[in-house]
Amino acid sequence: MTVSLEEMLAEESEEGRARILKLAEEMRAEINLRELRRLRKLTQTRLSKKLKIGQEGVSRIEKRTDLYLSTLRSYVEAVGGKLSLIVEFPDRSAVTLTGFGEDQGKAGKENPAKKRANTRTKSKLGTRRAA
Repeated sequence: MTVSLEEMLAEESEEGRARILKLAEEMRAEINLRELRRLRKLTQTRLSKKLKIGQEGVSRIEKRTDLYLSTLRSYVEAVGGKLSLIVEFPDRSAVTLTGFGEDQGKAGKENPAKKRANTRTKSKLGTRRAA
């Protein structure tokens, strides 16, 4: 015989129910990028169109454990969210970190990956001229 969650919670003490519900809330708050996309009912293909990359690019982003904040921000915004960075300390309240992962105004700003590529190209050209 199956027992519903409501029936199980009804048998718990008030303290037990509160502990279980708090744990469930914490578990829902910790998800990865793939789960975030699925929660928003998006396929990798639909998200790839919003990000203007291929579907395989979305797959690679979702598998990575280390991302540029700009990449993470773009992904989160494409699924309809807003990225915030919260710093937690053991001896004080949490603070929101600003200036990272935020759009600082795209006008006049070059894509960081493109900028690095241009810098490498310029340095190689400079080396060739000197030789």
